[in-house]
Amino acid sequence: MSVPLDPNSWEGRAMHAVLPAFSDVTTLKGRGPLVLDHGEGIYVVDVHGKRYLDANSGLWNSVAGFNHPVLIEAGCRQFRRFPGYHTFFGRMSDVTIELCERLIAISPFESGRVFLTNSGSEANDTVVKMLWLLATHQGQPQRRKILTRLNSYHGVTVAAASMTAKPYNAAFGLPLKDFIHVDCPHYWRYRTLDESEEQYSQRLAERLERVILSEDPTTIAGFFAEPVLGAGGVIPPPAGYFPAIQQVLWRYNIPLIADEVICGLGRTGVLWGSERFDLEPDIIVASKCITAGYFPMGAVIVKPSVADALNAAIAEQEEFAHGFTSAGHPVGCAIALSAIELITTGGLLENIQALSGQFESGLAAFASHPHVGEVRTAGWMGALEMVENKETCTPFPAALRVSERIANAALDVGLICRPLGQAIVICPPFIMTAHELHTMFSMLADTLECVFDALAHSSQM
Repeated sequence: MSVPLDPNSWEGRAMHAVLPAFSDVTTLKGRGPLVLDHGEGIYVVDVHGKRYLDANSGLWNSVAGFNHPVLIEAGCRQFRRFPGYHTFFGRMSDVTIELCERLIAISPFESGRVFLTNSGSEANDTVVKMLWLLATHQGQPQRRKILTRLNSYHGVTVAAASMTAKPYNAAFGLPLKDFIHVDCPHYWRYRTLDESEEQYSQRLAERLERVILSEDPTTIAGFFAEPVLGAGGVIPPPAGYFPAIQQVLWRYNIPLIADEVICGLGRTGVLWGSERFDLEPDIIVASKCITAGYFPMGAVIVKPSVADALNAAIAEQEEFAHGFTSAGHPVGCAIALSAIELITTGGLLENIQALSGQFESGLAAFASHPHVGEVRTAGWMGALEMVENKETCTPFPAALRVSERIANAALDVGLICRPLGQAIVICPPFIMTAHELHTMFSMLADTLECVFDALAHSSQM
């Protein structure tokens, strides 16, 4: 049932003028969009003055909240000094160089080089082109195939969407040829009876090797992996997963690209998800937290040996014929430098580490709920997997739209959380206090009680 909207209201104007991204059509028709006016710390405020605790950090990225004075001043100061430029033709701003140096310094690499983009999607696309360029330069133009995992998310541009192994991309005729999806490492969902996490990891590594051999190892350009599957529903790797996977990749000389768009810069409780989950990547893709959501930015960070190989390939072509007009924007770079300092030395990462026990225990408390089948956490990202039958792990019928119901009910009490499949995802800002964490979990508990009480008293459950 649609809610009639005043065509002159913000909501009515949005419905007529805006094509919203990844928005549930039924919710839009039934409730209209949520139109926001401003932010205050961890809260956003709509055009009617209602406040919402944003437990999504915007879209994983607004880790310093929505009005941090240090980040605002960094942008204003750079706007006054040098408000915009590019990185083409050997010209770039000084602050762009500073940021690239800083990203290398905080990366797991002892040195390397950085290519800046406007988003994680663009960064992943850039890596694909880099891999194809290297293969051609090294006399292996047949190395075109890209491996990713089912239920992974790597972006929405054509190549990144081909890597994103989600069913909805079929509507766009994707994936493109040469993009191959291997097993999703979700132990709870896909393990066999009496199989340990280590055994499951080894089984997936063996299955990966069979795929590589069937495709021909000399045709594979790279393997992309998120340290934790983020938009897949916060799925941490099972024990021993990445060491087992990397043994296979090393055997066939296949580069590992760590997509740290969500995990990078503190989300998993350490600076890089690669460090927490034993990845040794050849290339790192970063984005969201780089600017704390205050400016669009992505980055490709390559280790020294890859940088040397790229330098040789680029020299042969006389240029790297790739770039984006506003990538390396001086204002974005100035904000990024401030955001990185806030995270690394300004107390944000320390705050996550100090309160991680409270965050994990707060989510773990929901494990006793009769319709929570699995609780997943990794640093300050977590998910509750909803099930109809807890003993059999049976999901709810899709028509019930349980996670969407929960997200909408949460809005009613002033909480923003994210539905992903049949899971509810929580990824709060890094600035949250112990009291705010308690408030967030209390609001979530009230939301679940409201939704499941309503379902229990209806004929739909």
